[in-house]
Amino acid sequence: MIKIGLLSDTHAYWDDRYLEYFGPCDEIWHAGDIGSVEVARRLAAFRTFRAVYGNIDGQDIRRLYPLVNRFTVEGAEVLIKHIGGYPGKYDPSIAGSLLARPPRLFISGHSHILKVKYDRTLSMLHINPGAAGRSGFHKVRTLVRFVVDRGAFSDLEVIELGEE
Repeated sequence: MIKIGLLSDTHAYWDDRYLEYFGPCDEIWHAGDIGSVEVARRLAAFRTFRAVYGNIDGQDIRRLYPLVNRFTVEGAEVLIKHIGGYPGKYDPSIAGSLLARPPRLFISGHSHILKVKYDRTLSMLHINPGAAGRSGFHKVRTLVRFVVDRGAFSDLEVIELGEE
């Protein structure tokens, strides 16, 4: 069993509550638009850190993190890509990969809209954790926590960091 802290779209913004809320987590995953190496380093110094770069990330972030991160944890294959779309409307840049070999969990960011949806066609859970930073049109900053245990996902929590 492993507990995951998930965020996206920090856009170089740091909030000390990231560490507070991710304290019980074993790993932190970032779905892109990190915005600064400093934010990534602070998260990586706190817990095991997995990330992808997003469309606003510069070469410094792109040298450290991939565009697509596919890995297996606790028996579940996970795929993270910043711009990914949603079940029924996946971004063309990732749709072929999802259809050819669907992971158990697909994570994307970019929209700044928190959404958790199960894709019955691909037998795949999709999570977009919304935006944890201040840049963008979103009204409430959000984080997500959940558990992965023997290929299953449970105990999903949405954490609201307040209006911005």
